[in-house]
Amino acid sequence: MSFFIENWVLIAVAFVSGALLVWPAVKAGGRTGTLNAADAVTLMNRQKAVVIDVSDAKEFAEGHIVGARHLPLDELEAKLPGAVKNKALPLIFVCPTGARANRAVAVAKKLGYENPQSLTGGMGAWRTAGLPSEKA
Repeated sequence: MSFFIENWVLIAVAFVSGALLVWPAVKAGGRTGTLNAADAVTLMNRQKAVVIDVSDAKEFAEGHIVGARHLPLDELEAKLPGAVKNKALPLIFVCPTGARANRAVAVAKKLGYENPQSLTGGMGAWRTAGLPSEKA
């Protein structure tokens, strides 16, 4: 017991350090494969990531990321292999809020894509960051 009393500061530092290492995963809600808007732009520019919008036709027409390919979520499993043949390319899935994009990541992983990610916050986060979009 005297060990804990004499070394309480070291124990506290170890606990805080561990908590800080785990914080990014907790902040992301335990989800992996999510990007913020700035990280998405970096991935698009440096690694030629393919942006795939999984919104429905009306949502896509209202506004989407410049150059995004439109593959609605309910058609994704059937159409993704034909749209993106290179499974090593990074994929960024987008929808209005990010919820469908998270499901699209799971579909892409199931199909064998190596680096699928979703845009956290969807098109709302993209617009808030002041990044370019276009209408169909």
